[in-house]
This record gives sequence, C-alpha cells and structure tokens, in this order.
Amino acid sequence: MPVTEQTLECDLLVAGGGIAGVCCALAAARLGTRVILCQDRSVLGGNASSEVRMHIVGATGLSGGKELQNELREGGIIEELRLDLAVQNPQRSPALMDLLLYDKCRREPNMTLYLNTTVVSAVAEDGLIREVRAERPSTEDAFVIRAKTFVDCTGDGRLGIEAGAPFMRGRESKAQFGESLAQNEADSKTLGSSIMFQARKHGREMPFTAPPWARRFSAKDFKLRPYGQSGFDLGLEYGYWWIEWGGCLDTLKDNERIRDELLAITLGVWDFVKNHSDIDASHWALEWIGFVPGKRESRRFIGQHILTENDLITSRAFPDAIAYGGWPIDTHPPEGVDAPELPPCTQHHLPYIYDIPLRCCVSTGPRNLMFAGRNISATHIAFASTRVMATCAVIGQGVGTAAALALKQNVLPFDIAADSSLMYAIQQQLLKDDCHLIGLRNDDACDLVRQAAQINASSIKLGAEPENVRSGFTRIVTNVPTDRRQEGVQRWMSEEVPAWLEIRWDEPVCIREVVLIFDSGQHRLLTLSQADGYTQKMLWGQPQSETVRDYVLSLETTHGWQDVLKVAHNYQRRRSHLLEQTEHATALRIQVTATNGLDHARIVEVRAYA
Repeated sequence: MPVTEQTLECDLLVAGGGIAGVCCALAAARLGTRVILCQDRSVLGGNASSEVRMHIVGATGLSGGKELQNELREGGIIEELRLDLAVQNPQRSPALMDLLLYDKCRREPNMTLYLNTTVVSAVAEDGLIREVRAERPSTEDAFVIRAKTFVDCTGDGRLGIEAGAPFMRGRESKAQFGESLAQNEADSKTLGSSIMFQARKHGREMPFTAPPWARRFSAKDFKLRPYGQSGFDLGLEYGYWWIEWGGCLDTLKDNERIRDELLAITLGVWDFVKNHSDIDASHWALEWIGFVPGKRESRRFIGQHILTENDLITSRAFPDAIAYGGWPIDTHPPEGVDAPELPPCTQHHLPYIYDIPLRCCVSTGPRNLMFAGRNISATHIAFASTRVMATCAVIGQGVGTAAALALKQNVLPFDIAADSSLMYAIQQQLLKDDCHLIGLRNDDACDLVRQAAQINASSIKLGAEPENVRSGFTRIVTNVPTDRRQEGVQRWMSEEVPAWLEIRWDEPVCIREVVLIFDSGQHRLLTLSQADGYTQKMLWGQPQSETVRDYVLSLETTHGWQDVLKVAHNYQRRRSHLLEQTEHATALRIQVTATNGLDHARIVEVRAYA
C-alpha cells in the first residue's frame, strides 16, 4: 500500500514530546491555541520516560532547600506533574509517567497528539517556515503540517535544521565568550549519553553470565565512580548516570554505535558489581535495561541571545525572562567511562538562580521558529546547567505561553522580545500560572484581590499576615542577588485548623473565577525516581503535608453568605475554580477544614477575576 499523505493545519506545531515539548504544548493549548504535538517515539517524556528513566532534576540541586527559607522547586506545569505522580504513582512505576503525560495531552481539547511521528523536512520561504512534513512509518502515513508558529523541542533540533536555522555544536574556547570554565581551545566534543538499568533483590541466588561482547572492568576503573557502596544514593536498584560514553563521537550520526557500546559497558559494569566486586550482589538480578540512550547534548541553536557562563554566575536580569535555572554548571568528560582517571562530573555550584530570556528560545533564522529544551541558545558551559529536565520544563512552558499570546496579537516570535507590552503580558500570564520569575510580581490589573479594601483571617502566625496573599510573590527565594531579593514568607499561615481567610471589598464585585496557590513544600526534592536513597529525601506516595486538603469557597452577597464550592482531597498547589454562575459579592472567604498533615493552614496567593 502506498504512503497516504494528509494535510493538517494548526496555530502552533510543537515537534518533540520530551518534558519541554509536553509543557510547551500544554501551556499553549490551555490558552486556547490549536496545537499539534509530534513525538517520534511511542511514549512522551524523553529522558524521563520509561524508555530512559532518568529522574527530573532542576534548581533544587541534589539536596533541596530549607522550609520557609528557600523554595527552588519549579512551579507551573512541571509542579502539577510532580504532585500528580507523588500521589497517583506511589509504586514509582516508570510506565505510569508515560501514561500521565499521555493523559494530560489527551484531555486538552485544543491539542492533537501524533505519536511515532517524526518531522523529516520543512519548507521555508521569505524567512518563514510555511509547512513541515512528518512521517509515521507504523501506519504508512505522511502529514503536511501548516502552522503559524513552529517550536523545536526535539533535543537534536531536527525541525530547525530542516528549516535552515543556524546552530552550534561542541565546546567553545575561553576566548570566544570570555568563559573561565571553557576549554583553552574549541573542539567538537560534547557530553556523552547514558543507558540506565534496574535491578531487584530476590530470595535466592541469581546468577549472571556476561555475554562475550560485554566490556570487562576492574576495581581501578571505578575509583571515582560509586557503584552501590554504603552511603551513596545510587545503590544496586538503579542504574548509574556515570555509565556515559560517546561524547567524542557524533551523538547524532553515531547514535546506534553509541547504544551498542553503552549496552556493552552497562553489562560489563553489572558483571563487575555482581561477580567481581566486594559487594554481595548474589541475590540481585537485572530487572530492566534501557535500549534508548539518554542523550545529553547534540546541537544548540543560535538565538537572539546566547546564554553564557557569566549570565548564570551573576544572575543577570533579563527584561524578557520567561524561566529560571539553578542546577550547577555540570560538565562531564566526553570520554565517559573511558577516562577512569577523571571524575565523572565536575559541578560548579552557582551562587544564585538565574534568568533564562525568551531570546535564547527564538531563532536568528526563520522568524517564526522557537525552541525549548536542551537545544536552546547557550554556550556549552551555560548549557551544562540549563540542560536538566525541570529547567527544560519551565522553558517549555515559557515558550508555549509566549507563542500563544503572540499568536493572539499576530506578532511573530522574532518580534516578541522587542514588544514590551506583549512581554509584560507573557510574564504576567506565567506568574498567574504559578511560574516563578525572579523579582517579578503579580501586577495584573484584572485581579480583584489586588483591589480589595481589607483581608482578614481567623488567626495569624507572626510574620505570615493575610496581606501576604496579595504580595505578588509566591516564593521564598534567598539565593538571588540582594537587589533581586524579596523579603518575607510570602504566604498567610494560621495558628490552627480549621481556619478562614476573608477578602472584603468596599463595593460589590463580580466574581467568576478564583485562583488559589497553596504551599506544596517547594523547598523539598520531589521527582519520580527509581533510586531508593534519593526517594527517601522526598514525601513520595502521598500529598505534600503543607498543602491544604479540604476547603470551602463562600461569597457574601445581598442574600448573606453562600457556599459556592466545596473541595475535598486536594493535593495540588495551584487550583483555578470557575464558578457555576457569576456572583456579585462584597466578600470572599476561603475556609480551610483540613490539610494533608500540617497543623495549620497555608495559603500563598489568592486571585479573583470577573
């Protein structure tokens, strides 16, 4: 049967269904944009999917922060996903990560999802991408997709390359961008790829014989690479990120060779640990091994701004900030395990979290091309921090939001950053969706709570006054430069539960929507991980104890107080409620009847809209 070709139209095409692509597509679709999301695999999630199984990390680093002192965990859609997984996937099943992402996309009426579908070519004319061709071999279908804006979230940059977008690759020299951590001389080497494995302990001895093509290792190969010793988070139950190789090759063209060698390395590592090390692994057996290399680096596009080491270290303020990062500048030897004398990584910890500007996500080539994920415009050194998946997620949401609002105003991506009013609207929308932007506050003129005459509460903890719910800030972040820091706990806290918070206006206001932001313990690590030691640092398999569980929304109208909504068993941080009918009210009350464990109520922000 010949290949069947179909023509599709949408507002926004997102190519690539990793974490960045999913967050980008969801953000745009939730703002009313018609989105097509093409993913070349059968599952979503990229390196976080069941095919690779790397846990999502970001600005919290490896240890997190301190309660009511530093809240670095990313908000918005990635927080929604993490909280869902913590409650709905207590068994830590990798396949349920795939299912959650699929479910989120299926629920969006403005999104059409095409799995197993790869963008293979693009038509660009007069500086604009007009259409792309995508192919789905499993059904012998091809799709010509026409859109107004295109976003490359493929990691490897397949869409952008087909459209002729300029890119860079390899490691720059110190002199090129004035980076102290860069190489003395530029080269074409990159970070390598990894294959993960999982093992399980059984009630009897489980023998293992390595195939003849597996690598052979000895203890001297792992002097700098932990492999299950007491005290390390990475035990026998979860594979090792340091099983890395291929950075001296072309991580695109040589990917098949890299996979084969990584399989040989991984089985060789397991053979050593099980049969030749001083660890008693006699009852352990391999449960799963990946066949899709977790790729760290390939192409990086050249955008309107190239993020550099200095931008990160100084936490440079950008007027077009759409996201933030904070993972260390985390470089690895390109040789991977072939360089046993070198540490598997060198982490240069940053003094501050930092802005990621929209201009790093807009091509200097086609004017309607954007990108999000590990292919954004950054030097190799800056990329070593921005590449982690939680940071990619918030970049994705920022790009999706920017694309959606620009489409509504018929502004090309190339012109967004120069349009101050549009950038303001994008940033305010991101804040409304609980994304953190350093130093920026809620300044939404439509938010009725900002206009309220007074805010009262049943009780107050010292320093956590009711007025804090309209401070405009939803985080406590101390590791930013002093001139970018906001003091205070940024939330109301009661003395006990039950408790209530009341917002009152001098004149009746029309309330149709109420947006609530609760405390979800964002100082704490939280991510689906197969590593037992890492998971023990989290509250997993349950809601976060700080989060309000049961609450009632009430309005004071001419008929007195009326309960308009009752919510039970909440575990999400952000809740948006559209009331069944528009009400004119002089007061709004949130009655908290239970939390998920804390002995008092915490509400970070309240918004109300007509």
